[in-house]
Amino acid sequence: MTFSEVQNAISERKICVLIPTFNNGKTLKRVVEGVLEYTQNIIIVNDGSTDSTSEILKSYSQLSFINLPQNKGKGNALKLGFRKATELGYHHAITIDSDGQHYPDDIPVFVEALLAENEDVLLIGNRNMSQEGIPKKSSFGNNFSNFWFWFETGIKLQDTQSGYRLYPLNKIPKKYFTPKFEFEIEVIVRSAWKNIPVKNVPVKVLYDPAERVSHFRPFRDFTRISILNTILVIITLAYIKPRNFIINFRKKSFKKFIQEDVLESDGSNRTKAFSIALGVFIGLSPVWGLQTFLAISLSVVFKLNKVLTFLSSNISFPPFIPFIIAASLFIGAPFVDGNTNFFTHELDFELVKNHLLQYIIGSMILATTVSAAFGVGFYLFLNKLNPENG
Repeated sequence: MTFSEVQNAISERKICVLIPTFNNGKTLKRVVEGVLEYTQNIIIVNDGSTDSTSEILKSYSQLSFINLPQNKGKGNALKLGFRKATELGYHHAITIDSDGQHYPDDIPVFVEALLAENEDVLLIGNRNMSQEGIPKKSSFGNNFSNFWFWFETGIKLQDTQSGYRLYPLNKIPKKYFTPKFEFEIEVIVRSAWKNIPVKNVPVKVLYDPAERVSHFRPFRDFTRISILNTILVIITLAYIKPRNFIINFRKKSFKKFIQEDVLESDGSNRTKAFSIALGVFIGLSPVWGLQTFLAISLSVVFKLNKVLTFLSSNISFPPFIPFIIAASLFIGAPFVDGNTNFFTHELDFELVKNHLLQYIIGSMILATTVSAAFGVGFYLFLNKLNPENG
């Protein structure tokens, strides 16, 4: 794209550039001047700076400002900036850090990528963290973040921590839990959960220790990020994965679901059979309330078919529960002493509580036996349908 084409696209697509800043007086002017070469649609959030930032910003009275009396964190600054941008009628916001690590001349990269998409997309700058000069702690943190983003969304990215981004303001969530650095993780995960495409675009990066001022506090912020990821993982396993499975199932006929999601899904017949066996084992094990969590998390850990594992874990659906309890107590009876005549009692959880050890032993034996039978049986069945995948 030519220089004028980029400027026209920024205007037509209602794109603004959002610059959150906190005590980056050494580099702020250079960043603002670089952005001004492309547009004056700039919103600067001065997040309680105590250096020369306020004096520098007096030279740019034509721009939009949000001045905060105290530092509240980058996440809070971005949220306020998004709200301001929406009020001003912008549809997209490119966020760029004010510490000098991002090059304003990469703005056309985001504009071109947006124009190439047929839908709203959230774009994240890929800084190529393997190049020389990148601090090892930054590279490690990025790899750590990439893994958990993939676990929580199923999307593989090379860079999930870059603050150089383009946000579709009318699509991203409106409310968030976090106010600081971890906000940039929350917003992309929850956007992906809303089925907003999240993609990387290549950008340059500069790490100059003489100029760059980082406000990342390794222990405190890494702890906050870890807590956030723990919460997001729980939501993923307990709600997002089951929700997506049900939505996918409802969109298809049963025959199409079996054909596409079972027979033609990723993995060999052996992997699929093991997925079914694992699901059955979890469904019959004494882990009531945790079956969905365990089924999906273990299928991810062992790289199994998540659909088959989840589906087969529901072997213990309500009509079958009394039979499962009875079978478990019957199988466990020879392994314990005392009164085990449960046939005269109602098959409920009170009976299980009174014969807990008997139930646990029996259910584990039942789960192991039945899951092995299902695994072998489905392996033979799948091998007969698709012998070339065996």
